[in-house]
Amino acid sequence: MKRRSLPHVHSRPLLAGTLVLLLSLAACDKGGNTYVAPPPPAVTVAHPVVQPVTDYLEQTGSASAVAAVDLVARVAGYLESVKFVDGSIVDKGELLFVIEQAPYEADVKLAEATLEQQQAQLTRATEEYKRQLRLIKQKASSQADVEKWLSERNSAAAGVDEAKANIEIAKINLGYTEVRAPFKGRISRHLVDAGNLVGSPGPTKLATIEQIQPIYAYFNVDEPTVLRIRSLMRKRGTGPTNVDKIPVNLGLQNEQGYPHKGRLDYVDTGIDPSTGTLQVRAVLPNSDDSILPGMFARVQIPVERNEHALLVRNRALSVDQAGSYLLVVNADDVVEQRAVELGTLINGMRVVTKGVETSDWVVVEGLQRATPGTKVTVTRQEKATAGAEPGTESAPAASAPESGTGQ
Repeated sequence: MKRRSLPHVHSRPLLAGTLVLLLSLAACDKGGNTYVAPPPPAVTVAHPVVQPVTDYLEQTGSASAVAAVDLVARVAGYLESVKFVDGSIVDKGELLFVIEQAPYEADVKLAEATLEQQQAQLTRATEEYKRQLRLIKQKASSQADVEKWLSERNSAAAGVDEAKANIEIAKINLGYTEVRAPFKGRISRHLVDAGNLVGSPGPTKLATIEQIQPIYAYFNVDEPTVLRIRSLMRKRGTGPTNVDKIPVNLGLQNEQGYPHKGRLDYVDTGIDPSTGTLQVRAVLPNSDDSILPGMFARVQIPVERNEHALLVRNRALSVDQAGSYLLVVNADDVVEQRAVELGTLINGMRVVTKGVETSDWVVVEGLQRATPGTKVTVTRQEKATAGAEPGTESAPAASAPESGTGQ
């Protein structure tokens, strides 16, 4: 029987591949594995900017009408008419409501008639008293008759005075039938429709009018700030009597900066022990009626000017449980953490009152890669741009700095 032959296998390529693999392993074993450390993380640093800055007291408060009056019916009667459009601006003295006048006009006429009657009685008593004086000189009358007519004359004179007073009262009540605006302001909707009985059994509220040109803004200042400001005022030789010369800037909730200008108007006489704050009031023209009573308001008051303030980019600031801090790079390019005290925010630049110097290199970019105690690769910016100084563009100093994640 014929044997079946197996297919021929070429062994030379397999042997060559095995030799190459062995040579590669030998080379790796001869050189060994060498760890190459990554380069230090790259950060950008800059010196704090020095520029003049006005230190502002920045608080929050609310707007309030300069005057607010509830218009009421002071006499009883049916409401005849409403003379205004709900929510409109009314002028001082403008007629707003009319209560039925006929009964009060009649009271005036009745009082006037009573006055005429009393004046007639006074005339008669006066003439009779004069006649009795002539008769007693002729011994044709008694002293009792003289005294009687003297009493009648005095009583009639008192009746005349009473009648005159009743006329005044009647005219006053007639005047109450017309309810007029006590000042120029915005009036609410009318609360009683024409045809309803008002003023009975007591005064009936008809509407409310508020004066909002000008308008007040109330806010509270904490005690440490009050002590600091009073110290500065003493150094400048000013006091509470000069508060009306202090300017005030105000911004509403949806506004950038502080576009509304006014002045301080009132400072309370003492600290409220329940809150530890002092109430302060500003007054603003509000000529465009943009500020309404009850609106949330951000208030800014200039306190002190620093000609050489230090500013850093607000995004360079970070916050931990101990407070705000900056990362700086020392002479050996090692990152250090510096606790800082902050001031006003001006166009993205934050005033730093304590914690860094002009010579310090502050990390402004690459904060996530900068860890305190580690070496970094530094790119230095010799000049940084600070925002314009006007205080109307600054945000409240009490706001938390942006998270330190700038790259």
